[in-house]
Amino acid sequence: MRQPPTRDEIEAMFLGLLDGTVSRDEADRWAGQWRTAGEPNATDSAIWRALGLLHGIDLRHGRGQPYLHDQEQIADWLQEFRTAGTASGGGAPAPDDHFRAPDTGG
Repeated sequence: MRQPPTRDEIEAMFLGLLDGTVSRDEADRWAGQWRTAGEPNATDSAIWRALGLLHGIDLRHGRGQPYLHDQEQIADWLQEFRTAGTASGGGAPAPDDHFRAPDTGG
């Protein structure tokens, strides 16, 4: 199985999304290489969660609608990723595990 990306590679992908040098489609396809490969091969749970956030980053509310996740949320995810610790022997989390649910204002 292919080795997961490094923390530096994940951070570079978030930064590329924020500065426009990486498209959302590119980030989605990049992260999807690992997220759709079956069992996670990441011992750092923050990497697995970040891949889950990046895989699907190109989703919109509907055709011609805004993206589900805006630039501010991506910046928040980057900050959380930077401060996230590594897994302590528990392996990677379940595929639907994310840093936190978006704040819906309710």
